[in-house]
Amino acid sequence: MLYLKDLVYHPAATPSAILKSINLELGSQQMGVVIGPSGSGKSTLLEILAGLAKKTSGTILWREQELTPDHLQQLAGLVFQFPERHFCGSTLLEELRLGHPELSKDRIDQALEAVGLSHLSLHTSPRALSGGQQRRLALAVQLIRQPYLLLLDEPTAGLDWSMRRQLIHVLAKLKAEWSLLVVSHEPGELVSIADRCWTLNHGELQPVDPTTLVTKQAVIQS
Repeated sequence: MLYLKDLVYHPAATPSAILKSINLELGSQQMGVVIGPSGSGKSTLLEILAGLAKKTSGTILWREQELTPDHLQQLAGLVFQFPERHFCGSTLLEELRLGHPELSKDRIDQALEAVGLSHLSLHTSPRALSGGQQRRLALAVQLIRQPYLLLLDEPTAGLDWSMRRQLIHVLAKLKAEWSLLVVSHEPGELVSIADRCWTLNHGELQPVDPTTLVTKQAVIQS
């Protein structure tokens, strides 16, 4: 269980706080979606939870244990927006083994199976994959680390409807084993598999009922 209590992020160089007294609770094997426009603080929130940025004040707890940035780096796996731009390996095997040279083939096979890429040759270039497959490979890279919490920044950005649907299917399966927190300015189908939803505007987080969002989207699309 992830708890954020009165989390504030206010860098000295900014006139006002980027994140203002954030309170959030996400259970094990749940998926939460934070919805907000560009500049609302979504990516900053993920960077703090991944241990890449340091909060100004407030508390971050996992199963009632307060966490430091070092703890968070071990606990969480962050998939950046457009992660395919950061691939370094020339093959799937190289990409998955970066930082894990002694990684067993079983672990690699398990990660690829979890994201629906087990049918691909390990000698395939990451750049030869479709956009949706590249996003799923980025997920597999994080699963190799065996985090407790998966953090995803705009995972469906730039994908067509069929690739989005494939990715949504993978995320629905992953939440059976992991806690997932996703941020997006256009959540679309993500809301349909979310257990918790919030809106983030000008650094202020507010809970919203996922079923309400699904109903609104259905009305818009009809």
